Amino acid sequence: MNIQIFGKKKCFETKKAERYFKERKIKFQKIDLIQKGISPGELKSIAQSIGLENLINENSSFYEESGLSFTRDPETISNILLDYTEVLITPIVRNGKKATIGYKPEIWKTWD
Repeated sequence: MNIQIFGKKKCFETKKAERYFKERKIKFQKIDLIQKGISPGELKSIAQSIGLENLINENSSFYEESGLSFTRDPETISNILLDYTEVLITPIVRNGKKATIGYKPEIWKTWD
């Protein structure tokens, strides 16, 4: 497995995901979305697995500021998400081409 956890330091769900993999002694790469962001290629890969619209947290304080409420164009949404990573739902857990958002141990158990 090649697990990546994209999250935020203060996100409780991200901490739970990290603990899940630590308890099972599964190595993972931790990426802080606020500090490091996400690359266009990673975002595209995750969006293909989950769906671009499903990555957006409409309750985020940055949702209105980002302008996401005014567009439905996938390319524009992607560009906004690259600039406003605070709007992404976390954690985003990726294993190759598979990905989940939120705390989903029932899905992670099926990954080999």
